[in-house]
Amino acid sequence: MMVDPTLAEMGKNLNEAMKILEDGRNASDPDADRQQFSRSSIPGPLQGDGQDVASILQLVQNLMHEDEEEDRPSHRMQNVGEQGHMALLGHSLAAYISVLDRERLRKLITRIASDTTLWLCRLFRYESGSAYYHEDDREGLLKVCRLVINTRYEDYSTEGYTVLNSRQPVIYQSATCRPGLGQHLCSQLALPLSSLCTVPCNTMFGSQHQMDIALLDKLIREDVETGKLPLLLIANAGTPGAGHTDKLGRLKELCEQYGMWLHIEGVNLATLALWEVSSPVTAATRSDSMTLTLGPWLGLPAVPAVTLYRHEDPALSLAAGLTSSQPVEKLRALPLWLSLQYLGQDGIVEKIRHSVELSQQLLEKLKTLASIKTSVEDELNSPVVVFRFSQETSAESSGASVEGYFAGEREVLDSLNRWLCERLAQLVPASGVDIVELEDEGTCVRFTPLMTAAALGTQRCDVDLLVERLTELVPVLNCTLRLRLDFREEVYRHSALSYVEDLSWPGLGAVRYEPRVEELTDSKRKLEVEKINSELLVKLGELDADLIFSTGLEFGPEKDCIFIGMATEDLDVAELVDTIADLGRDIEENGRLLENMTEVVRKGIQEAELQLQKDNQDKLMEEGVLRQIPLVGSVLNWFSPFQSTVKGKTFNLAAGSLDSTEPTYSMKAQTGGLSSPETPTSSAKRLPGQRLFRREGAGGSDSHSETSSVGQAEDFSRERFPQPTTPSPVPDEAVSVVPESPETPQVPAEPEPTQENGEVGTQEEERQPDGQDAPVEETGR
Repeated sequence: MMVDPTLAEMGKNLNEAMKILEDGRNASDPDADRQQFSRSSIPGPLQGDGQDVASILQLVQNLMHEDEEEDRPSHRMQNVGEQGHMALLGHSLAAYISVLDRERLRKLITRIASDTTLWLCRLFRYESGSAYYHEDDREGLLKVCRLVINTRYEDYSTEGYTVLNSRQPVIYQSATCRPGLGQHLCSQLALPLSSLCTVPCNTMFGSQHQMDIALLDKLIREDVETGKLPLLLIANAGTPGAGHTDKLGRLKELCEQYGMWLHIEGVNLATLALWEVSSPVTAATRSDSMTLTLGPWLGLPAVPAVTLYRHEDPALSLAAGLTSSQPVEKLRALPLWLSLQYLGQDGIVEKIRHSVELSQQLLEKLKTLASIKTSVEDELNSPVVVFRFSQETSAESSGASVEGYFAGEREVLDSLNRWLCERLAQLVPASGVDIVELEDEGTCVRFTPLMTAAALGTQRCDVDLLVERLTELVPVLNCTLRLRLDFREEVYRHSALSYVEDLSWPGLGAVRYEPRVEELTDSKRKLEVEKINSELLVKLGELDADLIFSTGLEFGPEKDCIFIGMATEDLDVAELVDTIADLGRDIEENGRLLENMTEVVRKGIQEAELQLQKDNQDKLMEEGVLRQIPLVGSVLNWFSPFQSTVKGKTFNLAAGSLDSTEPTYSMKAQTGGLSSPETPTSSAKRLPGQRLFRREGAGGSDSHSETSSVGQAEDFSRERFPQPTTPSPVPDEAVSVVPESPETPQVPAEPEPTQENGEVGTQEEERQPDGQDAPVEETGR
C-alpha cells in the first residue's frame, strides 16, 4: 500500500508531541523547568536561528503547568485516549489538506462532509437532514434563526431589517433554557428583546421543569392577534439543569399549527443512538433542527458541535450561513470524520449506553437513602441525575416535622448541599458531580455522565464509591442541621458571646466574642473585637478537636467572627460554647492585664526619673561643687576619699517599683519582691486518641473512656485554658525564699538522726533559713 510520507511523519510527530505534553514535568530536574519557564514567561525578541520542535513543546508544557504547585495536587485532565488522538490528528490533517490543489481539495472535502452527515443522520435517526459544523454550540441555532427569517420574510435579502417592522418576529424559549441564550440570539440578529418570549414551566400538572404547553398556546394566540409573527420555538430534550425533556410531540403539533420552526437541544438527544429510546425523546426526530454536542458525549477533544436541519432551498441555506462556498470551512468535519470511523457505530453506542447505565445505577441506589431526594424519578432513561439533601425526608425518618425548623431553612439547606457537592467532588473526582441551582428545589448535586464519563473515565465502581461517601456524609449533614439550633441557644446563654446569623455558611454556625468594656468608643471597640476574635480563632485552631474553625467564606458578609464547621453526632455543644467563652475571656483579661502592666511600668519610669534627679541633687550637696570639676575632683578624691550616702536604685518590672541595690551588692544575688507568674501548661489527662467536645459515652475510637466523667472533662478544660487572675507561687526549684506568711509550712529544725536520712537531714538544715535576713540560695535545679 502506498503511504504519503508527509502523513506518516505527521502521525509520528503527533504521537511524540502528545507523549511530551502528557508526561507532565520533567521528574529528573523540576527546578530546570521552572527556571526555563521564568525566562520564557516574559516575551522577548524572536531568536534569529529559531528553535527546534522539542524546545517549543517544552515551552508549551511549562505554560500548561504554570499555576501548579509542588504541595498541591495537579488538576485532573481529560483522558484523551486513542480516539482523542484521532480528533487531534484531524486538525493537523486539515491544515495539510488545505494546501492541495483546488480540484483535489473539492473532491476530498465533499466526500468528508457527505460521509459525516450521512453517518450522523443515520446514527441519530434524523432522516434527510443536512449538517452544519460549528465551534460555538450556539452558532448553529443562530444560523437556523437566520434561515427561518429568510424563509418567512421574502424581501429580507434585499430590504434587510426594515421588513421586520411590518410584523415583528417572536422567538419562544423555555424558562429552563440555557441562561443568556435568548439574549445572545437577539443581539446577533439585531432584534429587540421584545422579540424574545420566555415560556414558564408547569405549575399545576406535570414536571416543573417542562414547558407549559397550554400557556405557550395562549401566548402565541395573543402575539398573532397583535400582528406579530411567531418565528421559532426552542425546546429541550434534557434541560440544562435537571435533564427533563419537554413534551416534544405536542410541541411539534403546536408548531405545525402556527407555522413555526421547532429547534431542539439537550443532552438527552444522545439516547437517540440507542436501540431502545424513550418516547418523549423519539419525537425529537420530527423536529426541524437539533444541535448535537458529540465532543463531551464521546470524550473527543476539539471536535465541533453539529446542527442537523431540514430545508429544501440550498440558496437560503447559503444566505443564512449554514453552507459555505469556501472549501476550507468544510474541513471542520474532518476531526469528527476520523473519530467516528475509529469508534464505529458499536463503539459510539457503547459509550452512550455506559453513561446511561451509570445514571440508572446511581438513581436506584439513591432511592434507598432516607435523607436524599432525587428530581428525575419520572425520567426512566434520563442520563442526568439530580439529587439533594432533603430536610423533609430526614424529618420523616425521625418521626417529627421540621417545617419551620428555623428562619431561612431554605438558604441553610442550599449551603449544606453546596458543601455536600464540593466534598463529593473532592472524595470521588472521577464522578464529575457539580452544583446546579434550580428554581424550585434550590441547590442540588448533578451527575451527568454523558458530559463527563468519557473524559474522566467514570466506571461503575466510581458510582459505588460515590454512594458510599454520600452515605458517610448524610449523618454529618443531619447532625449539623439538628445542632444548629442548640448551638444558637447555647450562645444566647453567654452574655459575652453574640450569635452571628449567616445562612450561607455550611456548618454549625458563627459566633463573635464581645468585650465587656462599655466605655470604649466605636472605633476602639471594633479594633478590640477584631483583635480578640483573631487570637481566639488561633487558640481554637490549636485545640485537639475534630471541628474546623475558620473566618468563614472569602466574600461573606460577616467579619470578625468565628465560623464552626460541620458537626458529628457526639458533639457536646454546651462544652464547645463554654470553651469559646472561657478562651475569649482569658484573652480579654490577658490583654487588660498587659495594659495595666504597661501603665504601671510607665508610672514607675516617671518615678525613677524623679528619684534620679533627687539623688543627683543630694549627691551634689554632699560632695560639693569642687568634686564635680573633672580634674580637681579626681585629685580631691585621691587625697580625701568621700563615702556618699546616696544608694543606687533598681527598677523591678514585675512589681513596677523602685528598690535599693544594696541587697544586690551585699548578697551578690538579685532578689525581687514579686516574681513573675509562670504560664501554666496543660496536663495530658486525655487518653491517646481522645478529642475535645465529645459527650460522655459517645461511640467511636475518639470517645472518652468509660471511667471519664463530665466533671473531669470540665476540670481538664479549666487546666488547659486557665484564667490569669493571681500569680502562682514560685516553686522551690527556682528560688528559695521564705516570706513572712502564716501559710509558710513549718519544717522541723532538726530532722530525726537516722542512718537512712542523716545526709538528707543535713541538706534540709542548710536550706532552711534561720531568720528573715537569711541569704537566698539558688539551687540550680
